[in-house]
Amino acid sequence: MGVFGIIKRLYSLDILDTRFTTSSRIPPRQAWSETQPRIDPTQPSSAKVAPGKGTEGPRRLTEKLPESSPPRWRSPEFVVYYLVFIIVVPMMFKVTYDVSKESHPNYPTYARLLSPGWIADRKVDNSDAQYSTFRDNVPYMFLVLALHPLLRRLYNTIFPILKLHAAAPAQSPTNGVERPTSPLVSTAAADARLNQRVSFDLAFASVFLCALHGFSALKVLLILYLNFMLATRLPRAQIPYATWIFNVGILFANEYFKGYPLGALIQYILPGSATAQAGSEKLSQTGLASWFDAYGGLIPRWEILFNITVLRLVSFNLDYYWNLERRGGSPIEKKQLDPMNLSERDRVDIPAKPQDYSWRNYLAYSLYSPLYLAGPILTFNDFVSQLRYTPPSISLDRTVLYAVRFLITLLTMEFVLHFIYAVAISKAQPAWQIYTPFQLSMLGYFNLHIIWLKLLLPWRFFRLWALLDCVDPPENMVRCMSDNYSALAFWRGWHRSFNRWLVRYIYIPLGGSGGPGTQGYWGKARAVLNFLVIFTFVALWHDINLKLLVWGWLITLFILPEVMAGFLFPRRRWQNHKEAYRVLCGIGAVGNILMMMAANLVGFAVGLDGLKGLVQGIVGSYYGIVFLAAACACLFVGVQIMFEVREQELREGIKMKC
Repeated sequence: MGVFGIIKRLYSLDILDTRFTTSSRIPPRQAWSETQPRIDPTQPSSAKVAPGKGTEGPRRLTEKLPESSPPRWRSPEFVVYYLVFIIVVPMMFKVTYDVSKESHPNYPTYARLLSPGWIADRKVDNSDAQYSTFRDNVPYMFLVLALHPLLRRLYNTIFPILKLHAAAPAQSPTNGVERPTSPLVSTAAADARLNQRVSFDLAFASVFLCALHGFSALKVLLILYLNFMLATRLPRAQIPYATWIFNVGILFANEYFKGYPLGALIQYILPGSATAQAGSEKLSQTGLASWFDAYGGLIPRWEILFNITVLRLVSFNLDYYWNLERRGGSPIEKKQLDPMNLSERDRVDIPAKPQDYSWRNYLAYSLYSPLYLAGPILTFNDFVSQLRYTPPSISLDRTVLYAVRFLITLLTMEFVLHFIYAVAISKAQPAWQIYTPFQLSMLGYFNLHIIWLKLLLPWRFFRLWALLDCVDPPENMVRCMSDNYSALAFWRGWHRSFNRWLVRYIYIPLGGSGGPGTQGYWGKARAVLNFLVIFTFVALWHDINLKLLVWGWLITLFILPEVMAGFLFPRRRWQNHKEAYRVLCGIGAVGNILMMMAANLVGFAVGLDGLKGLVQGIVGSYYGIVFLAAACACLFVGVQIMFEVREQELREGIKMKC
């Protein structure tokens, strides 16, 4: 395989996540080649893959989907687009680099926000508090990343799974791993594997949680216990309401009480003292409580990161609630499915065994160390299924290449932060009138790119950790931020595991956009109303403040034009005018991109006032209007490239919804 072949393999969708190249409804045995081995639950799945076996990746379900069009990559139209890319993209980097030089008049206003760097004697923009926490702790996280799998191997050696399949008919080993054949033996081995993994996960999580949060780990455990009691003690009909009230209430309470510091709680509960003796006792209690508060671990403000755990608490409760609806035997037995060969949809939808909804498994799921801090999100059903049977998507070849992609992304972020100071400039709130419209627009653009990278890196790091631990959560970031033109598709691909969680636990229970009597305008109106509910929850889940609420409502507002355009200009009516339809969609996509950039700048970067300053600086002059027209033309070129990328995926039998 040549250099270009290696690069193509490295950046293939299959390496990013096999869910993009195989149907979620088709079992792996059908989707993968005959030589792809099944994984023995009693054996580690990181065994070396023999050449030519298990490395081909998934089969295409079809070679070419019927809706795909002939390639345009070599057409005269696209030659013009390539020239635009060659000229414009370097200019975008250069203009932002120029305003990040020490010689720029605004440099002194944000120089204090820069830190010493290690590339080309330049300072680094480490001013984003969220990303700086991740960046400053990367060496320690890599140490834990290496230590965790080694400790699991040691634990498995000390407490091995009994060789329950020893009496099973022998098969020739694949990838050096023998495969059990008896269903009963396989089930017993899988149950033993689940028990073994949960035991280790609980032991490691207890140490990990204490190291992260110190005495506040007890607060986390108390919340988990209360949520578990709601699910398992209340009457079935009350579980969904109690779950949502409790968990949304926890989001507000965590914010209001700032993580419940014991000293502050005592002051709140005992605001005054009637006697000197009572006052002395209160002072003693407060001092002891403050002593406990002082031991807050590596991350004393545990409540900031607890939002991701709330999603797992809701997932467990509602998966348990839906499990109570089950009548009769196991759905796997009824449908005659192979539990070792379940499709992803079956892993999520089919309830776990009744005995799996235990305090022990719930605790292991909620505190699973690789995914505890930032996700990605796995449903409880999927988590238990993967602990029983290692997913066939786990392979040494794919995990190593995924790790290489992560390292390349990490170095890319370092390069950007050393040469483009967009975050520091926006935080300093400089005199925006000094900048040209081109400079202002690029500061906003690279601000969004840095936001994308700062979220991408932690998500990929923790997913890499899970993959090394033989658990395959969904990839959170499907496409580059600059490869999005649809607001609806953008939110399917941005924080994808969260999007899937929202669909499963909010959008579908609310009725989605379908159902009897919901077609036409009413169906669209219902979908938009559901989007409003979802994005309000998303805003509150991120942080309880007005800026993010405005962001959530802006997203819903900006989705409206796309929904209405799709209703007024359906694709089926333009089958005889495909080229005109492509141009029309390109024009609409340019407007979509501008609105998405505005909404995300408000929510995650400069805020509403900062956006007003940027907009006034861009359109406040004749030159700014001319620049905006040129920028829209360049965005149109980019959109046509995006269209063709998706057409190419259709030609390869891949249909992504983002």
